[in-house]
Amino acid sequence: MAQAGRRWQRTLFPWLESQGFKQSTTDTCIFSKNRGKDRLVIGCYVDDLFVLYSDDGAGSLYADFSAALVDRWRVEDEGEVSDLLNVDISVEGPDVVLRQSSYIKQLLSVHAPDGIPSGFQLNHAPAQPDLPALVEQAVSERQNRTTDNELLRRYQSLVGALLYCSTNTRPDVAYAVGMLCRAMSCPTESLMLAAQRVLFYLGRHANVGLRYRQSPPTHSNRLVGFSDSDWATRHSTTGY
Repeated sequence: MAQAGRRWQRTLFPWLESQGFKQSTTDTCIFSKNRGKDRLVIGCYVDDLFVLYSDDGAGSLYADFSAALVDRWRVEDEGEVSDLLNVDISVEGPDVVLRQSSYIKQLLSVHAPDGIPSGFQLNHAPAQPDLPALVEQAVSERQNRTTDNELLRRYQSLVGALLYCSTNTRPDVAYAVGMLCRAMSCPTESLMLAAQRVLFYLGRHANVGLRYRQSPPTHSNRLVGFSDSDWATRHSTTGY
């Protein structure tokens, strides 16, 4: 059973390629197929398939793929997707919105079962200005401290969960979480409090997410980026 997932992958992936799908070079679990303006994209996660299509009418790529899939395996169509790997997906007019509201509530129930403390109810920012200094102090003094295994476990569990949020739907906490990750092996009580501050910020703004809107054909899609270089510490912060 330990090799079941790998064996399934070795069966599914060649079959998709035999159906004319091309495997992504950046994410090998994504396959795509085009025919004129008709487009079909498939994301694979173990034995679940996440299918995006431009047309589902008779003779479309989606219709042909569905028929071939049912003919090859016993499958179950679970309908329109609403969540995937703890990411809530909703269609709001012309927009596709990704949130992690449910996941954040789960984190609060585990790491803050008594709710958000009153002192953090007006928490308008995920981090305070002294966070870089706290991280630098923790890293520089780690050789002189005894490891608190319980603190280490709680810190790594919480910051790891926060990292999952920041990389999926919450770029607004990416800077704070990135700083906290630098002290994964040497947390302090001050950094644990800083990590909880990020969690409480997410809890107060749980419905914030990423909104994707298709640009009109007359508009060109533009990717806007920035870079904030700090030559004193030889670190840079970039984003888009």
